Parts: sequence; C-alpha cells; structure tokens
Amino acid sequence: MISNIPYAWQDIGAYLEVKSSRSKRLNVLGIMNCRGHLESYVSTQSINSDVVVNCIETFFPKVKRKTFIVMDQASIHTGSNIWDYLELWRQRNIEIFILGSYSPHLNLIEILWRFMKYEWLEIEAYLSWESLVNSVENILKEYGKEYVINFV
Repeated sequence: MISNIPYAWQDIGAYLEVKSSRSKRLNVLGIMNCRGHLESYVSTQSINSDVVVNCIETFFPKVKRKTFIVMDQASIHTGSNIWDYLELWRQRNIEIFILGSYSPHLNLIEILWRFMKYEWLEIEAYLSWESLVNSVENILKEYGKEYVINFV
C-alpha cells in the first residue's frame, strides 16, 4: 500500500550502472485460516496451478464442515485444472472464492506476504541465498509466535 520510489542523481551525460544478475527464485505457497494458522510450501521450482491443486489436496484431505478457500485472480489460481476440481471439492465441502480484480487487501495471505517482505525480512537476509532461504523458513516456522499480525 505504501510504495517505495527510489531516486538516483547523476551529472548530465553521465551514466550510473548497477550490476545485476539473474538469481534463483524462492516461491512460497501458503494456506492460512482466519485464526492465523498457516500451512506453507517453499520451493525453488515454479508454482503453477498443478501445485496449487496438489497443495489443496494435501492440506484438505478431509473437511468436516464447509470450508472456503479465498484466492485472488493470479494465473496459478485460475488455471483450467483448478476448474476441473471445483465440483469434486464442492462434494467434499470445499468452496473456492475468487476475489475481484485488484483486491489484495481482502486476501489475508497477501497481507502476510507483505509483512514478510517489507517488515520482517532483515536486509541481511539478502546477503546470500542460504541466508534468504533460512530467514524465510524461520519466519514461516515462527509465524503466530514471534511473527504475528493482528487482523482485527
């Protein structure tokens, strides 16, 4: 909600260069209930709708009462195989609720990701790949204890 706008200044005609390289990508998929219980999956592989289906199947093998899963309109949430499972999930008391466009503020997990990226991850976490992975995994493990969001 609060954007960072970096600025740089240079002499007229001079060029500033910032060396960069393509790095590995750390992906986190999570399912969190309204009481803040989090189940997460961390991977360096791409996360697609097949992974989302597998996670839903893993996290919800049995559902005792009607359960709603809130998702945004990211392509991994709207792939055709997601739609293939809708009826099966309905029969198992799982309903998928797709949020409207441009509404990440309504998705609790998006608020969690924002806290992780902009509040809890220390700048030192980015010094090495191992440090980043360890920091992310620690935050996920300690979420609800050391790292808490008050959604009320």
